[in-house]
Amino acid sequence: MHLTYNKHEKLKSQKAIEKLFEQGQSVSAYPLRMVYLKNDTTLKVGVSASKRNFKKAVDRIRVKRLLREGYRLNKNLLIDNNNDHFTLMILYLSKEMPDFEVINQKMKTLLSKFNDQISKP
Repeated sequence: MHLTYNKHEKLKSQKAIEKLFEQGQSVSAYPLRMVYLKNDTTLKVGVSASKRNFKKAVDRIRVKRLLREGYRLNKNLLIDNNNDHFTLMILYLSKEMPDFEVINQKMKTLLSKFNDQISKP
């Protein structure tokens, strides 16, 4: 499996994002939260860091870059155990600037919680 995060995998559609936040469910592993919704097409993933928590754009971009990298390295936990397609949005909730080790560990926890939640009937 290739550990990539390609263009076709990125969540860009405003309609899909609105639908996700209106109808989606969530799972958390502080400081990360994932909102998800089952869809018919392919896996779509987006990341977000709040402007309220990070005033400077450079800080928001760094947090989002860390989130994407954490997802890219651990997405095999998501794909190997699941044949369904989902729309996902990963949110960073804390106000402190994270380091990659924390993001990576919490991403593993978040994805395993997500797998447990969707495997329940």
